[in-house]
Amino acid sequence: MGVLMRPKQPKKADHDDLFKARLDQIINMKHELVALAGKIDWAWLDEQIVPYFSDEGRPGEPTRFMIGMFILKHTYGLSDEQVWDRWVNDPYFQHFTGEEFFQHDLPHERSGMSHWRNRIGETLEMLLVESLRIAHDTGALKKSDLARVTVDTTVQPKNITFPTDAKLLLVAIQQLGKLAKAHDLPLRQSYARVAKRAAIKVGRYAHAKQFKRMNREIKFLRTRLGRVIRDIGRNIKGDEALGAVFAVPLIKASQIRSQKQRQRGWKLYSWHAPETECIAKGKAHKPYEFGVKVSLTTTNKRAKGGQFILHAKALPGNPYDGHTLAEVLEETQALTGREIERVYVDKGYIGHKAPKPMRVFRSGQKRGVHGQIKKELRRRSAIEPVIGHCKSDGHLDRNYLKGRNGDQINAVMSAVGYNFRLILKWLRALLCKIIAAIWAAMMPLSALRTAS
Repeated sequence: MGVLMRPKQPKKADHDDLFKARLDQIINMKHELVALAGKIDWAWLDEQIVPYFSDEGRPGEPTRFMIGMFILKHTYGLSDEQVWDRWVNDPYFQHFTGEEFFQHDLPHERSGMSHWRNRIGETLEMLLVESLRIAHDTGALKKSDLARVTVDTTVQPKNITFPTDAKLLLVAIQQLGKLAKAHDLPLRQSYARVAKRAAIKVGRYAHAKQFKRMNREIKFLRTRLGRVIRDIGRNIKGDEALGAVFAVPLIKASQIRSQKQRQRGWKLYSWHAPETECIAKGKAHKPYEFGVKVSLTTTNKRAKGGQFILHAKALPGNPYDGHTLAEVLEETQALTGREIERVYVDKGYIGHKAPKPMRVFRSGQKRGVHGQIKKELRRRSAIEPVIGHCKSDGHLDRNYLKGRNGDQINAVMSAVGYNFRLILKWLRALLCKIIAAIWAAMMPLSALRTAS
């Protein structure tokens, strides 16, 4: 990606365009998206991204437009393509991203969101901070609500198929064959046709519980993959350029060929997402999930606007929950600017090394649990529906972004989308109360009595 200049601020039009419709004339200016756009501090967000742009080069896309697209995408649970398509059709989306006139065509590059994620992905936590500030300013969240929190972890699955030995061996054979063909590297045989047929047989034999035949086909695939690896190794010997091209694919293929089902240690579960981890859930309906562990921190008490997420973080390496609590609490306090007085967790945090250990209460704990603490500990399980909403209404249930950085971005933005959904719901309720109050003041008392 080339050097980009800091995004320029779009100028307001000095006069109306006779051939375009002004958005403020065709939309309801009391809509919750319009109200939210007026409460976001776009200038502060623009200052946060200054270190990621140069003073030279082509100017980047406007900050309000790109940040607004990220917020809209994760608030409404859309993909990149869906949010682009809806932006063209929805005047409220266009007003939210700073447009003055209704646009019939997309004036920006569709790949802009991918470029911005790669460039400023580390600072997207600023949107979580901004969501909490807006919730506080609108009355949906009080600062006292930040003192007592609930922490829990969940799994953010990666966008991969369920990994089996046959699938991984077949993919390795196919990918090495494609790469060899792309670089005009002659192979004695690609095994593309026979490998695919063997993988199909593995599935059929497994379904029929004919495991000896199934293992025979898996051994066939493993043998053919070994032949392709050795053939490529002979052909690239002495060629540094080809050696660099095939280095990582050959490492992946060798790992897939050598790993066993019950082995300990690191295993490769996906060719295109090697960072994927196997996390045991211990549940009958889903014993294992493949992705990364994510920690979420919410308010313990339900605030006026709902139960807001205060912190979200991906935890690669599948660490023990208790070992992550100290870091999570420190980062949460840095984000909110409020010292945490009490923390409520589940039994997975036994043996934690958090500061002020007497302020951490686990479910099922009896010692020191009485009065208000007992009531708040019963609310610990309220974080579970929050996780469910992040998965069903947001993108936490399936991560399509690449790499460890993509895991962190998806986790944080899922929390940002959840918070903004609560804020929009709160603004909608406030608008209804205001309209009801105005209507009650305008209606004569006699007319109300007659209607009753």
